[in-house]
Amino acid sequence: MSARALSLTIGKNASYIRLLESEKTTFEPSLSIWLDIIEVCGSTPEEFFYYDINAYKQDKQALEFFKTLSSNQKNAIMNLYTK
Repeated sequence: MSARALSLTIGKNASYIRLLESEKTTFEPSLSIWLDIIEVCGSTPEEFFYYDINAYKQDKQALEFFKTLSSNQKNAIMNLYTK
């Protein structure tokens, strides 16, 4: 996505995006602008700030599966990896 397209989508001018891209500035946008940019880029804050973006989808899928297990099943799995 071009800086112009992004700027139009989030309601800012192109110079605002250039400030973000510049390595020579300490410009920091508001949290709401960061959230808008993350959303426009097709991501979520959780995914954007995840420690390992390459593992995010698999880790999220594993967590969703883990949530469906009974307490005994969760304990059994945890015991396998903590001993």
